[in-house]
Amino acid sequence: MPAPVGELIDLSAEDRGRLELAGLDIGETERSGSFFQVDQEIRHAHSGTEGIEVLPIAEALQKYDWLKDYYWKAVDRDTDKFTRYVAKQEVQRGFAIIARKGAKAVYPLQACLYLAGAKVQYVHNIVIAEEGAELHLISGCVSGSDTRGGSHIGVTETYVGKNARVTSTMIHNWSESISVFPRSASIIEEGGVFLSNYVCMQPVRHIDMNPIATLAGANAVARFSSVVVGTPGSKLDLGSRVILAAPGTSAEIVSRTITRGGTIISRGEIRGEVPGTRGHIECKGLILEDGLIHAIPEIAGYVVDTELSHEAAVGRIARDEIEYLMSRGLDEETATATIIRGFLDVKIRGLPEMLQRQIDGAIDAAESGF
Repeated sequence: MPAPVGELIDLSAEDRGRLELAGLDIGETERSGSFFQVDQEIRHAHSGTEGIEVLPIAEALQKYDWLKDYYWKAVDRDTDKFTRYVAKQEVQRGFAIIARKGAKAVYPLQACLYLAGAKVQYVHNIVIAEEGAELHLISGCVSGSDTRGGSHIGVTETYVGKNARVTSTMIHNWSESISVFPRSASIIEEGGVFLSNYVCMQPVRHIDMNPIATLAGANAVARFSSVVVGTPGSKLDLGSRVILAAPGTSAEIVSRTITRGGTIISRGEIRGEVPGTRGHIECKGLILEDGLIHAIPEIAGYVVDTELSHEAAVGRIARDEIEYLMSRGLDEETATATIIRGFLDVKIRGLPEMLQRQIDGAIDAAESGF
């Protein structure tokens, strides 16, 4: 049986390594705040930045009566059996991050959700960036090296105020026996920017997620980027949805998927509901070993002046690309790895350099498996 975990530093060297692969800074030297939950126990929640609070959700709801106006507003508690499960819990777990008007953190905040032995870990998170605030959040979701089964259910509601900016980077490092059911939604006000990045390069049993962003204010922007590898036995049903509900809003959904024998369903949906809106979906998949990549890009325009487009491609590594690199002096294995690395190398516009390094690091760590 694994030793009790009090803080991040109390984890074994192997599990600390697993957290680092999920983008987490164990020493918290380059983080503006941190939240750590083991199963259903919150170990700590703090912020070192003036104007930004990191609190356990239950504490935040008691401290701020107005927070109830945001609670279950972006996500309907009756969405499905998973949201209903979280809603009926007597004691809520998860975090509330509140960035006051104009507040900006020098370093990212981080949230670690660690599944050690619970059959089900549940969280309900709320992120609020008030007018002109700027938040960068790294969420590392990890199971312990000794964890042999379990499920994670996560509800996250994000509210981006006028001219505010929220960058959310989620990196999953579960195991072959874990099932994961995130239920997330965001509401972005006038001039707000929401960047959502998702990385899953390690084995997992099942992930089912399809976050939705509603661009409710004029000139709001949302971008979803995902980099995913499906290993044998895994089923990944992933997607992103954006509703362009105000003039001048725009959205982009970009996914890179690789199957090494697993099943990946890559969904993308953009709805243009008002004039003067733009959106684009790009789904690209690479089959390294027999499995399944099912790309489902959807666009729906409801008015004359909306401009929506999508492209999707699934295939294999072209032999002539490998041979070209071999002619330049690389052996076949190195040439293949170079092509795969280039395929996964998604540079995200507007992403802080530190967060891009976290994504690159997760990709680099998985390369040995190719």
